[in-house]
Amino acid sequence: MNKTELVTYLMENAGLTKAQAQAAVDAFIGGVMDALKKGDKVTIPGFGVFSVRERAAREGINPLTKAKIQIKATKSAGFKASKTFKDLLN
Repeated sequence: MNKTELVTYLMENAGLTKAQAQAAVDAFIGGVMDALKKGDKVTIPGFGVFSVRERAAREGINPLTKAKIQIKATKSAGFKASKTFKDLLN
């Protein structure tokens, strides 16, 4: 399902207009991104938790030259599904 299909799903199942459904999806995505940018978690009971995951700097190896290289520390968005969500998929 892509963003357009999600908007259509909201239109049909929540009784929203297309503009309202689009605004709801955009607001949700924006809210999650803003919270993660601040370093906060977004917890949705029965669905899961969005959080920022940090990877420490480490030493790697260039596969072409076999030379050792330094890999910088990074942050990325992560999602952990709730038990309810996991059970639904099984």
